[in-house]
Amino acid sequence: MRILIRGARVIDPGFLDGRMDVLVQEGRITDIQPPGILPPPAGNDVAIYEASGYILAPGLIDMHVHFREPGQEYKETIASGCRAAAAGGFTAVCTMPNTIPVNDNAQITRFILSQAAKACGVRVYPVGAISKSLDGKSLSEFGEMKGAGAVAVTDDGKPVMNSLMMRRAMEYAGGLDLPVISHCEDMDLAHGGSMNEGAVATRMGLSGIPNAAETIMVLRDIALCELTGARLHIAHVSTRESVRAIREAKKHGIPVTAETAPHYFTLTEDAARNYNTHAKMNPPLRTQHDVDAICEGLADGTLDVIATDHAPHSPVEKDVEFDQAANGIIGLETSLALGLRLVESGVLSLTRLIEKMSTHPAGILGLASGLKIGQPADITLFDPDRTWTVDARRFESISRNTPFDGWTLKGKAVLTMVDGIVLMESL
Repeated sequence: MRILIRGARVIDPGFLDGRMDVLVQEGRITDIQPPGILPPPAGNDVAIYEASGYILAPGLIDMHVHFREPGQEYKETIASGCRAAAAGGFTAVCTMPNTIPVNDNAQITRFILSQAAKACGVRVYPVGAISKSLDGKSLSEFGEMKGAGAVAVTDDGKPVMNSLMMRRAMEYAGGLDLPVISHCEDMDLAHGGSMNEGAVATRMGLSGIPNAAETIMVLRDIALCELTGARLHIAHVSTRESVRAIREAKKHGIPVTAETAPHYFTLTEDAARNYNTHAKMNPPLRTQHDVDAICEGLADGTLDVIATDHAPHSPVEKDVEFDQAANGIIGLETSLALGLRLVESGVLSLTRLIEKMSTHPAGILGLASGLKIGQPADITLFDPDRTWTVDARRFESISRNTPFDGWTLKGKAVLTMVDGIVLMESL
């Protein structure tokens, strides 16, 4: 199949920004020219997309998702997660290891990849566990998991509380050139908490989690990163103190990167009022001061990546008392539109948003990305002006746990392509 996409604004951060026609043949980008230069390909195996007014970007990459397979397929499968990713404009995702059984060995890594090969075509990159069974006691076999296809290691969902264990993990991963993705949480400080510590929690009669529960571990892991020289990536940053610590670390040349999620720059703890379990997550939603700091961190480059932390749960886990409800929300199908709110408000340029949702994740993980001639045609085409109403019942994800249900958003993916194959189209 040959595909010609005509008249889109093509943005490849640092290389290209302008109205172009893009030709795809045999799974690769074969030409990029100003409009009107490329003749329409002849033959029966040709698709032409008129894309004036749309943005054509390198395929979006979500480096933090939970697809629940193996073990909890009633929440999400790799196939349904990939469909949700394609619907949201993502061409690649990184799956966290807290499955049942845990992805702490090469066999589970290979299983995830085998299931991904049967799915819709979105690229799936497994992330292996730091510790066996996520117990924080003994290291997994990083080398075997990397050989099987793992691109990083993490105990996401649980912190590595033992500092010596985390040091050893960084040393081991550093020798294999694997990034360490850190879930920063002091379990003692967070113990018993179900939302942000503060006035809202007090009025609701709920135990809170202070900002320090995150930031203390951010500071510890930055210190270990400086000690070992390993590449550290801080997951789901939610506090202003964490942003400040990461900013200072970067100023001193420490090899740390960081991500936040759309809910941390869009929502505050007020979303949990009325005991809305779809606003319960870990780390919890914080205050407006924290939201402002997250936006500043995105704007000045302290926060490198926007990732969803897509965490599907069924009503069994969410339709319960707030303090008993599972943490997390789904995010793949709303992430791009929520990110575009940052562009509309002037926090980020469109190019910087694409960096944080595509080329920066690729760089951190060592993945191919970009719109250069000869590259695999992993492409996201989106309409920045399309207005739509979130209807979780129509999501591709099996789960429906989103606080954004019913919101009116602006901006939507209209075509997702991997290796020149169109996985989703809604032009």
